[in-house]
Amino acid sequence: MNSTSAFTWKKAKQVAEQIVFKNFGEHPKDIEIDVLLGSWDGLTYEKMAEQYHLSVNYLRGDVGPQLWQKLSEALGEEVTKSNFKRALERAWKKQQYPPIDSNVPLKSSLAELSFPEGSVPLGSPFYVERDSIESICYETVVKPASLIRIKAPKLMGKTSLMTRILAHAESQNYQTVYLDLNSVERAILTNLDKFVRWLCLMVGRKLKLENRLKDYWDTEILGSNDNCTVYFEEYLLPAIDCPLVLGLDEVDRIFPYNQVIEDFLGMLRSWHEKGKIFEQWKQLRIVMAHSTEVYIPLDINQSPFNAGLPVALLEFEDKQVIDLARLHGMNWDDIQVKELMNVVGGHPYLVRLAMYEVYTQKTTLKQLLKDASTEAGIYSNHLRRYLETMHLEETQGLKEALTKVVISPEPVELDSMQIYKLHSMGLVQQQDNKVIPRCNLYREYFRRVL
Repeated sequence: MNSTSAFTWKKAKQVAEQIVFKNFGEHPKDIEIDVLLGSWDGLTYEKMAEQYHLSVNYLRGDVGPQLWQKLSEALGEEVTKSNFKRALERAWKKQQYPPIDSNVPLKSSLAELSFPEGSVPLGSPFYVERDSIESICYETVVKPASLIRIKAPKLMGKTSLMTRILAHAESQNYQTVYLDLNSVERAILTNLDKFVRWLCLMVGRKLKLENRLKDYWDTEILGSNDNCTVYFEEYLLPAIDCPLVLGLDEVDRIFPYNQVIEDFLGMLRSWHEKGKIFEQWKQLRIVMAHSTEVYIPLDINQSPFNAGLPVALLEFEDKQVIDLARLHGMNWDDIQVKELMNVVGGHPYLVRLAMYEVYTQKTTLKQLLKDASTEAGIYSNHLRRYLETMHLEETQGLKEALTKVVISPEPVELDSMQIYKLHSMGLVQQQDNKVIPRCNLYREYFRRVL
């Protein structure tokens, strides 16, 4: 692949956002991103003014010069409308392949590297793409009534991917709403009417719309799902008059609540189906993320889990781990990468944590691997949290089930609930109807402590 095809608009936008934020402490303005995109597509200021419904003098005399001046200061070279692509590509290449002449981590370009926790921020060079998954999601989310289902165990990058899908939608002038269902109180999750009211209220607030639930909620005749559907159809969607992308993260938080899950998921599926027929519902696109399959039977015609685009996030491959090592300024060879992956597999969080600790010179790769499953190792807090969760877990026999898995050299057959719990936690991976430990780190640690 040549340089031109490798450096895409998405990468250019990420580089621009990152360097502007790093140098000025603020993200580029929406109109600046619009001008950057227009320039990327070869549009004149006149064409941009026509497309964005703005004054050409405002773009040519104000927004444009300020944007190029910002990029010039941030990159340390003169940047213009005609040469900005090459300037941003040079900055991108420096991020991709920092100069390496030894195994000693380089401090210069990575001094601001933060501890790897939570999702990877937009614009971060440490976000690793997975075999065109991102581009497929970007193409899908702009289609009317689209539904994207992201499935992966915890700490595999679901939220990071969703964030980028929503950011892409925003670049198309769509409205987006991100909701983390882990933040919802249990008292709301156990009551369907409260839950869908919460949904309507939060979406309205994110869109900066007035709360009009009292005007639309008919408790005498309509059920909770119907009321929620009416609120979206007659108020929320018409009020914004543009596509809305609804991002629902940690959807499996509602899986244990039978009184909510069937009706709520059935409603989402009905919205998706309505979008194939009605113009109003074509405007709604849904992105949902969950850790594992729902473990109660759902009507095949009411479940959203057999519709839309399924996206499974797998572990990193060798090449992706090597690329990530280079981004951390480390010249690891195939042997070193295989040694790390033999312990943690291609688990994104575990790999990133190892590289952070080596980069900051808190340990060496050799020592890290030696101590990995012990209380002295870098993963001790991560492993201990799993152990605490195991002690608090209400599902009977979960510790015993995991013990069987980690002591057995062969895949182990468990009941469906145990597989669901352990897989959603990210502790096991499935092989047909049986499971094995997700990585040797988990096998060694839990074999010792359980």
